[in-house]
Amino acid sequence: MQIWPFTRKAPVEQKSLAEPDGELLALFTGITPGAGISAAAALTVPAVAAAVRVISEAAASLHIRVLRTDGGKQEDDQAHPVFKLLRGDVNDWTSGYELIRDLVAEALTRDAGGMAWVNRVNGKPAEIIHYDPAVISVEYADTREPKYRLSNRPVPASDIIHLRGPFSRCALTLAREAIVTAHVMEAHASRLFKNGARPGGVIEFPKGLGDEGLKKMKAAWRAAHEGAENAGKTAILWDGAQFKAMTLNSTDAQFLELRKFQILEIARAFRVPPSMLFELDRATWSNSEQMGFEFLTYTLEPWLQALEATLSRALFAPEERGTYRILFDRDDLTRASLTERATAISSLISARVLNPNEGRAWIDLAPYPGGTEFANPHITVSTRTTGPALPKDGQ
Repeated sequence: MQIWPFTRKAPVEQKSLAEPDGELLALFTGITPGAGISAAAALTVPAVAAAVRVISEAAASLHIRVLRTDGGKQEDDQAHPVFKLLRGDVNDWTSGYELIRDLVAEALTRDAGGMAWVNRVNGKPAEIIHYDPAVISVEYADTREPKYRLSNRPVPASDIIHLRGPFSRCALTLAREAIVTAHVMEAHASRLFKNGARPGGVIEFPKGLGDEGLKKMKAAWRAAHEGAENAGKTAILWDGAQFKAMTLNSTDAQFLELRKFQILEIARAFRVPPSMLFELDRATWSNSEQMGFEFLTYTLEPWLQALEATLSRALFAPEERGTYRILFDRDDLTRASLTERATAISSLISARVLNPNEGRAWIDLAPYPGGTEFANPHITVSTRTTGPALPKDGQ
């Protein structure tokens, strides 16, 4: 009797487009595995780490306000659960500052962006959990509607805070070649100094000296010409020896310039002023302040608006979205010196744009009684009675 060998069906390998392996990456993007650079390796480039930190930490350091619209007037609502979450701890181990910082950092370094799950109790947000990136995945329909899965379990899009960059690609992917070049140059410089820098020169002999002669010549040369006290002395060679100084070729001479250029390339990719990456060749006292305003306007503002939109969409119920909104207070980044701020506040109070208590709030001072009146203190006449001002003669 013939016995057929027992065979088992091989298990089907499951692959996810949310975390593609090398084969999927090469199939859909044309990027050869290993030709790029991982996020962990990219962050070892100081310019990349500085760019990610300056954007994410600047966004997280701004005060978050929860505004309620009532009769056309917006007021802060510090009693709302969303305010308590974002201004305090979003869960038992994560603060609101850390949540915003990490979401922005992931959006800058991962194509999928930064995602967090909102845990609701009785329909109200009770905590926000920022899972490991591999735990939450997203897929898009033809209409670009996202469908989220948490630990391979479908979850409503209304429970997910999702922040991502433009083009559905992060800055690390868009600037892959520039970052790889900077990383290679960092490694080259490290190997250069690890293995010993280029010597100042070599001594060539037309014939061999032997081990003993080489030792004596080496000791005599160092004693006569090495050290600061021997600088400028005339070298004396014998037996036809020649000294040849080692010079840098054109590529070596431009190595530092090339490294500086890569910093500029990375700054362009992240839309960060080079001075904020401590590339100060073209920075002056006048243009540094202007570049700071450009950082707020062109770099940080798009991320803040995206954060405000995704936080409002995930944290407010549909019936609340017309009444409540989340706002990042930009005043901390535009705050000038005390003298300039005092002059501006005084001018706004005089023009009746602000009342004194609103001006005091700008510099974190408590209000005082009667400070809600819109009046120009420079022309308002103080009287000794509650009636009209007295004439000059007192009559």
